Amino acid sequence: MARLTICSWNVNGLRATLKGGHLQAWLQSTRPDIAGFQEVKATPEQIDEEPWKALGYRSWWHPAQRPGYSGSLLLSKPEPLEVRLGLGIERFDIEGRVIQADYPEFTLLTSYYPNAGRGEDRLAYKLEFYEAFLAHLDHLRGQGRSLVFMGDFNIAHTELDVARPQEALKGTGFLPEERAWISRIIESGYVDTFRALHPEQRDAYTYWDPWRDRRARNIGWRIDYVFVSQDLMPRVRRAFIQPEVMGSDHCPVGIELEI
Repeated sequence: MARLTICSWNVNGLRATLKGGHLQAWLQSTRPDIAGFQEVKATPEQIDEEPWKALGYRSWWHPAQRPGYSGSLLLSKPEPLEVRLGLGIERFDIEGRVIQADYPEFTLLTSYYPNAGRGEDRLAYKLEFYEAFLAHLDHLRGQGRSLVFMGDFNIAHTELDVARPQEALKGTGFLPEERAWISRIIESGYVDTFRALHPEQRDAYTYWDPWRDRRARNIGWRIDYVFVSQDLMPRVRRAFIQPEVMGSDHCPVGIELEI
């Protein structure tokens, strides 16, 4: 069997990550077969795609309507059968949050889930997005598709996933109603690959607030995930986090999947 390396990375500004050479170095060292990026904050017209074209990747973009905000990008060496942008719901799709790619053995979604910030309106928007996204997953599963979905979920699920749980409760990203959504995804038949393979591991984070050198001290959150439908989990040979990769306040996460 062949193995695919599938990765996700919130780059928090693609132009800066490219300018610093971080994305190019990561593509060269990790060599993912498929990579999804969130919070790219750019459009195709603003980017020289040669660094990844030279490595054999094709690209698909879902930029936000608002300049310099949100946005998703998919790079893939295997050719998808079909690519779809968004969920088909305008108030979510104008923020450029979802790219779906169909491959022969699975459907993949790379997604940038909303950050609720400190406003009640955005928290409601975030929870409504989760509702729509889970309904879309279940629709795809109802069609008999195996699923891989990944991205910045903007939620730490359990106390294992955040360095300072009591501090985290003061803001969004660790609220009970947010954490309940991760539980609901799992109860619906989807697997958090990293936690499934590393059930007790602490101090494995994917995001660090830049404030007071929290990354250097590993005071972070695990809010970036790769999920699979239960039927694919026996094929997941590795699930990993790459905290050594710089260029963003997040780091890449990924899996190796047998096909």
